[in-house]
Amino acid sequence: MKKYIVKAFAFGILAFSFSAFNQKKIAPTRPNILIIFSDDHALQAISAYGSPHIKTPNIDRIAKDGAIFRNMFCTNSICGPSRATLLTGKFSHKNGHINNKTKFDTNQDIFPKHLQEAGYETGWIGKWHLVNLPKYFNYWSILPGQGSYYNPDFIEMDGQTRRQEGYASDIIAGRAIDWLQNKHDTAKPFCLIIGQNAPHRTWLPDTADLHAFDAVKFKMPGTFYDTYKGRIAAQKQKMHIAKDLRMDYDLKVDDNALLHKKRMNEAQLKAYNAYYEPLNEQFKKQNLTGKALDEWKFQRYMHDYMACVKSLDRNIGRVLDYLDKNGLSENTLIVYASDQGFYLGEHGWFDKRFMYEESFHVPLVMTYPKLIKKGTIVNSFAQNIDFAPTFLELAGVSIPNEIQGKSLLPLLKNQKPASWRKSLYYHYYEYPDEHNTMPHFGVRTDRYKLIRFYDDGDFWELYDLKNDPKELKNIYASAPKATITSLKQELQRLIVEYDDKEAADILAKETRP
Repeated sequence: MKKYIVKAFAFGILAFSFSAFNQKKIAPTRPNILIIFSDDHALQAISAYGSPHIKTPNIDRIAKDGAIFRNMFCTNSICGPSRATLLTGKFSHKNGHINNKTKFDTNQDIFPKHLQEAGYETGWIGKWHLVNLPKYFNYWSILPGQGSYYNPDFIEMDGQTRRQEGYASDIIAGRAIDWLQNKHDTAKPFCLIIGQNAPHRTWLPDTADLHAFDAVKFKMPGTFYDTYKGRIAAQKQKMHIAKDLRMDYDLKVDDNALLHKKRMNEAQLKAYNAYYEPLNEQFKKQNLTGKALDEWKFQRYMHDYMACVKSLDRNIGRVLDYLDKNGLSENTLIVYASDQGFYLGEHGWFDKRFMYEESFHVPLVMTYPKLIKKGTIVNSFAQNIDFAPTFLELAGVSIPNEIQGKSLLPLLKNQKPASWRKSLYYHYYEYPDEHNTMPHFGVRTDRYKLIRFYDDGDFWELYDLKNDPKELKNIYASAPKATITSLKQELQRLIVEYDDKEAADILAKETRP
């Protein structure tokens, strides 16, 4: 009997060991998270979103292999605040970073802190633009401010600022790959944010891409000569391609005294001058005026912007290829997004800021084979407050109560929660600044957009996005009272939900229903 007991015990030990081995072998590992966050990338410049201007095969690759969000929006269309929202999952009035002039409080709760505590290795490389130095990152290497396209400087963790020769998009992608290959502790899951500064103003293309669009004549938007009738804030803006782009700083005519040329090495400067000088001589000989001059400015602006996007997309491909070749793609959530949208001549503009669709609407594509089916299309409303809770839930980390966004995981699983948001809230602050965009807040539903401008005049705008998708007709004065009342009630609900006291105080003074 003792003999059988010993055998049974030995078998039990063996079975337990085999079971434990199998559990360890098949136990799911926590996903890596890789976020590529660009600057001022318009949906109109991404072929996955139907761009008529450019092919972006690597961004499209993420969309094809995973999900594309058709209704992703920002909460405050400007650089620093969008990054603060990415990190905190909160609106600007809650994270304190309402414009590019404030300093981001790095001591506040941000999602990398929680990932660190859960054993993730965190990193940020490239554009940071939050004034104070990063915190809760195991590794960081950031551009000062906006950064430079050519031979950019990087602020390092040792407190030193060092310059690296090359083109920013190439360098940032290269540094990200180097961190993954040589610096990352592979025993830990990683969360890496790659902050590309392209295609932000002043749109300086890589020398390799200077001729990429020589044969292209970009189509001017039908709203290029918008008269802004009935739209006071639009009349006051200063971001018009025809009036406000600078000939030297933006359009590269007689720009020899500008810093970007002084940063270039001999080879870069030679290629740059060889491209622009003949074009500029031809332009001067034409002596263009009126609409012919407007069109020339538009074409130059679009050429340089798209050339920057081409380099950005190529470097996204480099990062994707590295992940594929090193067996990381299967267990990595890959995210591509921009901090906000951008105007590519719509309403005659460049830049962003307004709650109008081109700057409010943001590109977002994601892939994660273990969760997201190929070809997933998400039509539900999403906002950049949703990034932080999504990453935390995916990592199995509790979402702090103060986060105002919602995890996007249900949408990525093709679920349609009944409680999902049916409207969006927005609040922009920076004024007057150089673009003179009036501060405003508002609500967007699937059909209507109601905006309240304030500070330098108090007035409302209302757009019927079904019948006026280009937002040319402000119907606030003529819309049915019931429509306005309903939208104001929804706006008030969102203001209360998101605890925006400034907006609440402004509405409290309203006399018109």
